[in-house]
Amino acid sequence: MILEKVINKIEIQSEYKEFVDKYIDHILTEFQDKIHSIYMCGSIPKGTATPFKSDADFTIICANPKDIDYGRLSAIKDKLLAEYAFVTKIDTIICSMDEVLSKPNEWGFWVKIICVCVYGDDIGEKIPPIIISPDFIVDLNRETKEEIERIVQRILSNADDRNLTTRYIKGYSKRLLRALYSLVLEDTGVWEDEILKMKNALLNYCEIDSGLVEYLYACYLDSDVPVEEFLGIADEVYCYFENAIYRMAASRTSFE
Repeated sequence: MILEKVINKIEIQSEYKEFVDKYIDHILTEFQDKIHSIYMCGSIPKGTATPFKSDADFTIICANPKDIDYGRLSAIKDKLLAEYAFVTKIDTIICSMDEVLSKPNEWGFWVKIICVCVYGDDIGEKIPPIIISPDFIVDLNRETKEEIERIVQRILSNADDRNLTTRYIKGYSKRLLRALYSLVLEDTGVWEDEILKMKNALLNYCEIDSGLVEYLYACYLDSDVPVEEFLGIADEVYCYFENAIYRMAASRTSFE
């Protein structure tokens, strides 16, 4: 079964179009010929963004990520957030062309399936069709452990800052739900980027305790929960996920 693109048509709402155009203009002016292409994912390119609730998610593809100075990039973000207060946050991922092409089930998946090109030549078109299979699911989650460890460290390091803690708990909840959802891709046949649809699919297809799924979803909606309680339950969920991935990888190896 071939995995289809999440966003087939860019439908940016009028109130966000100027913001997106300015972001692209600022990036191109600042970094000039170092940029190969720029992508978006989430509610803004889908045309479902809500002012003062939705954030902006960009991905920049370039030959060498070291060419992109994060300080200058941060200054662009700050300027745009001050000008367009209805955008809650701007996240920017920077990735090399080589990473996209050499890791089709990881970065290739991100660009080809999750994102949509808003500037430049779409490098996702160079990625072969992605077949939903245990091989793909294992590859997709190669960096999940490291990502989880980084999030946990941020939560522990900022335990006294409630605003940061709730933000990281929300992100951790979303990351775990996405990881769990990858386990049921062979059942659903599609990648969902809406958390509610992910949750419902997990309740239908995933063997994990449904109460854990509901807890993560509740924390995604309202992250003001005790840190120790959340980390304990999150660890239980991650252990389930990790064991499932190990079994999948072992099954794959046994057939080689």
